[in-house]
Amino acid sequence: MNTFLSYLSTAVLFALVLLPALVGAARERRIDRALREAERGRAAKPPGTADAARPVVVTRRPPVRHGAKAQRA
Repeated sequence: MNTFLSYLSTAVLFALVLLPALVGAARERRIDRALREAERGRAAKPPGTADAARPVVVTRRPPVRHGAKAQRA
C-alpha cells in the first residue's frame, strides 16, 4: 500500500508541475490559430474595398452662451 501511495503522490505532483505549462501551450496554439485565420481573412480581401473606413463628417453647433438674456420673439 505504501508503494501505491508513493507512486500516486509522485504522479499528482508531476501533474501539478506540468499543468501550467500544458495550459499555456494550449493557449498559445489557440492564439496562433486565431492569428492565422485573421491573416487568411485579410489576404482574401483586396485593400480599399467596402470595408475601408468612411470619412467622419463633423457638424458644429453654435456655442451656448451662459448668462445671456433669452431673446423674446
